[in-house]
Amino acid sequence: MKKLINDPRVVVREMLEGQVGLHAGQTLLADENVVLRADLGLPAARQVAIISGGGSGHEPAHAGYVGAGMLHAAVAGDVFTSPSTDAVLAAIRAASGPAGALLIVKNYTGDRLNFGLAAELARAEGIPVETVVVADDVALRDRVASERRRGLAGTVLVHKVAGAASAAGLDLAAVATEARQAASAVGTMGVALGACTVPGGSAGFTLAADEMELGLGIHGEAGVRRTKLMSADQIVEHLLATILVDLAPPPGARMALLVNGLGGTPPMELAIVARKALAQLRASGLHVARAWSGNLMTALEMPGVSLSLLIVDDSRLARLDAASAAPAWPGHGRLAEALSLQPPSPAPPTTAPILTPTRAGRIMRQSALKAAEALTAAEAQLTELDAAAGDGDLGFSMSRAASAIRAMPASDWTTPSTALKHLAAALGRAIAGSSGPFYATALVRAARGLPDDPGPRDWAAALDAAAAAIAELGGAKPGDRTMLDALVPAAAAFRIALDDGKPAADAWMEALDAAREGTTATADMSPRVGRAAYLGDRALGHADAGATALTIWLAAITPT
Repeated sequence: MKKLINDPRVVVREMLEGQVGLHAGQTLLADENVVLRADLGLPAARQVAIISGGGSGHEPAHAGYVGAGMLHAAVAGDVFTSPSTDAVLAAIRAASGPAGALLIVKNYTGDRLNFGLAAELARAEGIPVETVVVADDVALRDRVASERRRGLAGTVLVHKVAGAASAAGLDLAAVATEARQAASAVGTMGVALGACTVPGGSAGFTLAADEMELGLGIHGEAGVRRTKLMSADQIVEHLLATILVDLAPPPGARMALLVNGLGGTPPMELAIVARKALAQLRASGLHVARAWSGNLMTALEMPGVSLSLLIVDDSRLARLDAASAAPAWPGHGRLAEALSLQPPSPAPPTTAPILTPTRAGRIMRQSALKAAEALTAAEAQLTELDAAAGDGDLGFSMSRAASAIRAMPASDWTTPSTALKHLAAALGRAIAGSSGPFYATALVRAARGLPDDPGPRDWAAALDAAAAAIAELGGAKPGDRTMLDALVPAAAAFRIALDDGKPAADAWMEALDAAREGTTATADMSPRVGRAAYLGDRALGHADAGATALTIWLAAITPT
């Protein structure tokens, strides 16, 4: 996998230098990979130092949580590797004063050993140190004892509780107590749709296109179970059910929810997961008091998500709500009690009578339904072509157009002109991106002056008008690798064949041949307009998706 790095051996140090360079409230030890708050002040006046860390690759954890109200220091090991005892001890020495330090450790052997030894060495130097181990991975509930579970994204919530307790002036014992109680009240489970790749290394596992890993950690390892790919809602149902069985909150309990991306999951998908999680928790009789979504503790670029639930009361909510200057803390997390939907504006009353479609209107509807069927069947083909030179959404857009055509009532097809106007409105709403406005504009222009019972020459004029409207709206012309490379030659061939006295059916076949030839020719055209123009000659070798779609529906219709 390609990565934006210089040398795998110095990737952590360079990452930390960039992190600290971007945040004025942080500083970096010169001889260890330790990020500190820049405002620590004199040791005698310091609060209890909250220190965490672990292997790198979990960004923004842990350095992103260094700031007022959260961590005083974060210790970074190599990617997915525990930091050394020396680095942890350096962090304790640099961040602590007489109030001592609390170490928050994710439950991995290397972290426990190195943080634990550093704590002993610091105590020997007279620095008070307490340690809290976070083991929130509920996926292991049936496999290992609770004290042997892994530490996952729930650790971030423990950071926040401990940091706020320290900022409130509590002593080391009291801060440690609150942190331990939070750690025992949080559960996390994750799912991966693919693996991640360590800089300079290889992927930890491979998945088929229809597989996923349930119950994984955050170090690129496989999960506890490989399953067939589920929908987002099914995944959320499984994760939450497992967490809730483990936590066993009482009915009506207040919960904090963390929807955590593992590094390669876009905000769109995280929001879909959050939508289901909020609904399911509320349906279970639980009160979601706070919720956050984002990349909070990742596994490099792994595609996937974890859900964390923390049982809260007034005191713990106050800790979560307390102000924090840590750059990666996502904010207050307050949310509405229910999804807020704006009711639709009332439609104006319809006064126009519902007319019986004319013969031409009925034929046009039949042709449009055939076009819809053809576009639905071609979705995969259009998606593949559009992905080669665009954003890959045309197949889905044309499938939505087909659904919109099928949903049009019979009253929309009274005459061809009326049908074109209704069709323009339906496709303008249904088709995403630029294709929607192009089709809608073309259909509105084609409807102008079209008689109730049009003949072949009327349709020829409508085709010419549609092509002219698209050219005016988009600024394209034949040869620019667009739908016009199919539509313009088809319209011209149809008109010329009619002028030569050929029957309408024969003229239409010549129009289809011209559209197909024009579409084929686009494979050798360098795009000049639209998103494909960004690729230049790299788009060569594939027919234009828009021209292909237009030819598909032209082939399905029958001129009246």
